[in-house]
Amino acid sequence: MRTLLIIGIGAGDPEQVTAQAAAALNRVNVFFVIDKGQATRELVDLRTEICDRYITGSDYRIVEIPDVHRDRTSPEYRRAVSEWHEERAARCAEVITAELADGGTGGFLVWGDPAIYDSTIRVVERICERSSPEFDYRVIPGISSVQQLAAAHRIVLNGIGEPILITTGRRLSSAVADGAQNIVVMLDAELACRALLGSAGCGWQIYWGAYLGTADEVLVAGPLTDVIDEIGRIRAAMRERKGWIMDTYLLRFI
Repeated sequence: MRTLLIIGIGAGDPEQVTAQAAAALNRVNVFFVIDKGQATRELVDLRTEICDRYITGSDYRIVEIPDVHRDRTSPEYRRAVSEWHEERAARCAEVITAELADGGTGGFLVWGDPAIYDSTIRVVERICERSSPEFDYRVIPGISSVQQLAAAHRIVLNGIGEPILITTGRRLSSAVADGAQNIVVMLDAELACRALLGSAGCGWQIYWGAYLGTADEVLVAGPLTDVIDEIGRIRAAMRERKGWIMDTYLLRFI
């Protein structure tokens, strides 16, 4: 039986790799990395740096798997994502079966924590369902961008006795309509919080961060109405310079 380890490696700072994750890294024979193209080559290089830092032996390999196309225009979001996961699982299963010997251990290195808005666990579940011989898998948690955001801004995510909602940019408006007042927003390509500007926007405070945990980390905080344009300018400039952006923010209604 082959074993796959899904290892959370933190938000970007190699020093966020936990002792448990470092031990798991040293069990892996072959690391499988989804190659999303030249724009995100830096992320592949950071994974290599983490392996070099924490793995004490040299008998491991890194195998890159070209990513499959995802239809981001489909009006049926859930179905499009499910089909994307299925295609990615099929491609990964083929490569893993060819590259990982029976009895070996493979590894997927996941930014942040594998449980928070990441597809790796779902993809690996599908790999295990479709593969012969059998696979088993384990999940090693990591420090998430949500935790790094709070630490970088020196804040507590919730108000006293209040809940926190973690959601995506495309669902932010419904979260606000439902009365959420401490909202962590991830996967927001278009800064959906702009829609809150106006009379209602005056009550929102934002704590925003991009490239959290990396040397390029940038933070902005303040009333949403005062800092949204600054955030927009920084996002555009950084995306132009690096070719990609990963950001997270907390909205709090004061």
